[in-house]
Amino acid sequence: MNKILITRCFAKAADSYEEEATVQRRIALKMTSLLETYIRPGCCRKILEIGCGTGLFSRMLADSLKPERMLLNDICPEMHERLKGLLSDYVHFESGDAETYPFSGKYDLAASCSVVQWLKDIDAFFSRIYPLLTADGIFAFSTFGCDNIKEVTSLTGKGLSYFSREELCDKLSGRYDVLYASEEKVFKRFKSPIEVLYHLKRTGVTGIDQQKWTKTNLIRFCDDYKTLYGNGKEVTLTYHPIYVIAKKKDHK
Repeated sequence: MNKILITRCFAKAADSYEEEATVQRRIALKMTSLLETYIRPGCCRKILEIGCGTGLFSRMLADSLKPERMLLNDICPEMHERLKGLLSDYVHFESGDAETYPFSGKYDLAASCSVVQWLKDIDAFFSRIYPLLTADGIFAFSTFGCDNIKEVTSLTGKGLSYFSREELCDKLSGRYDVLYASEEKVFKRFKSPIEVLYHLKRTGVTGIDQQKWTKTNLIRFCDDYKTLYGNGKEVTLTYHPIYVIAKKKDHK
């Protein structure tokens, strides 16, 4: 996991992310709807969002839950510019790697949307979030499962290591009560494999590895992609989102 490369790729994609990230928007909308179900109105005064990016999910959280204070965090300092319309005396942005950043205070909700898969040590991260939550605080996140962008991974041999829904729930079980966990498959269609690569670049996902394409490799990739994942007119890219809502256990 090259955090420097990840940061650089997401920073470069900041201008195009919200237009291109239609699946991530759908995921953020579902996460917001789930939180409206599990959090009573007026009970979420302080929110910590990990990996806020351009503020796609942040704005939904603010509009839906109407917290008194929000701390938005992202590894890319460049995201500060994208959040200017949201930031105020009550909504703050702090840049830093969430796996090491010295967060302070207590939050009624710690939330993260389409970010957890980029962490190096998910067990340690789950442990870090626990003391930041108030009693009965909620930890809610979406991430991706093993079939995520499987078409590209199968052809390039490069991709992230994903946990299953069951594995995530097991990792949480020592410190949290899992209130909700589900997964789904979302299929996005493109006219060509080149458009798939362009889409991934515009959403910043190319931070997995510095793929160096030669003309020969690119032609082979496109031919194989169309053969394995196309229908003669278009090709498919699979997204595999997982949604988790967990509540902090009382260990007194």
